[in-house]
Amino acid sequence: MATVLQRVPASSGRHRPRPAIDLRFLAWFYLRALGFVASTLLLSWGCFVLLFLALGGFSLDGMMAQLANLADRYVHADAARVASFKTIVLVAQALLAAAIIVLRRHHLLPPADDRSPRHG
Repeated sequence: MATVLQRVPASSGRHRPRPAIDLRFLAWFYLRALGFVASTLLLSWGCFVLLFLALGGFSLDGMMAQLANLADRYVHADAARVASFKTIVLVAQALLAAAIIVLRRHHLLPPADDRSPRHG
C-alpha cells in the first residue's frame, strides 16, 4: 500500500510558529560574548604575570623571589592591610580589563562582510 504525501499549505494554520527570537543567533551571541570575556580575563592575568616577570628581571628565579616576598608580606599582614591589598588588586584588575576591552573592542562585532544584508 502506497502512501501519498501531500504538502500542507502555509496558510492552513498547521505550520509551526516561528519563535520571536532566533535561538541560533542567541547561542552564537552568548558563545561569542563568553569567549571575549574569557580571553580578556586571561589576557589581564597574563599582564600581572608579565609585571612580576619584569620585577624579577625577566628571569623565573627573580619572579619567584618577588612572589615569595609578596606572599610573605601578605601572610604577616593584619586584616586592614589585607583588605586594602585586595581592593588594590581588584581595582587594578578592573582597570586593566577595561583597557584590554577598549583595545579589543573590534572583536565584539563580526567582520563587516558578515553584517551586510544578503541579497538573493
